[in-house]
Amino acid sequence: MWEYSEKVWDHFYNPRNVGEVEDPDGIGEVGSIACGDALRLTFKLDENGRIKEAKFKTFGCASAIASASVLTEMIKGKTLEEATKITNKDIAQMLGGLPEQKMHCSVMGMEALEAAIEYYRSREKKRPTPEGKIVCTCFGVTDKGIERVIRENGLTTVEQVTNYCKAGGGCGGCKGQIEQILAQVNKDRPPVAVQQRRPARLTNIRKIQLIQQTIDQQVRPALRAHGGDVDLIDVDGNKVIVAFRGMCAMCPTSDFTSKDVVEAKLKEFVSEDLVVEVQHAS
Repeated sequence: MWEYSEKVWDHFYNPRNVGEVEDPDGIGEVGSIACGDALRLTFKLDENGRIKEAKFKTFGCASAIASASVLTEMIKGKTLEEATKITNKDIAQMLGGLPEQKMHCSVMGMEALEAAIEYYRSREKKRPTPEGKIVCTCFGVTDKGIERVIRENGLTTVEQVTNYCKAGGGCGGCKGQIEQILAQVNKDRPPVAVQQRRPARLTNIRKIQLIQQTIDQQVRPALRAHGGDVDLIDVDGNKVIVAFRGMCAMCPTSDFTSKDVVEAKLKEFVSEDLVVEVQHAS
């Protein structure tokens, strides 16, 4: 389970300003449900040009909901000029920090705010076109977007770029281009090679062994630290069936955990083709 701060849990369980502003002045939409995360932010200005109302709708994990919720609180009462100065670091800081693997949620919030402000300023009732050339086709991330998160967050590895904007987190075909962008932005540092930790070929027995080993070494310790656990129930082709125990079995975010922790670790250490399914108690 991710090490979330109390503020993250508060905004996840009690999100502020959910919904959509009626007749909004600004509309910002980023991400897509097909990619796993999507956010729609709307706001309305008062007679003095300050944001008097802001609401959001999102499809995503706990950190995506919390980031959007706290962002709506942060921008209320601000002018557009003041709001444009809010960065993804500011959003994460207001939440008491986010795991690095979840920083892309704060970036999504920042980008939605920028899109909503651009919508207002352009007065065009359409979604702004992303600046730059698409590098990651899986998540629709451009070269300019990658350059920006590298510069603003001091990133040095492909893995960090994926954590902050998801680029490279799908098929992985763009990792070479991400390395080139890293090298260009960080000219004083050599490009960081992508680590290949997964074995090239796996027999069925070896695959099951690696799945169990990954769960034991990479997943179980974190869950046990929070009074939970996970058991490997079965492996059917590329489908890995697990069951959560203890506190995790009662946690309303256990399905998020399965995708965000178990599946991510299995894809990293065993095979990109693995998909996790949670067996719920009957």
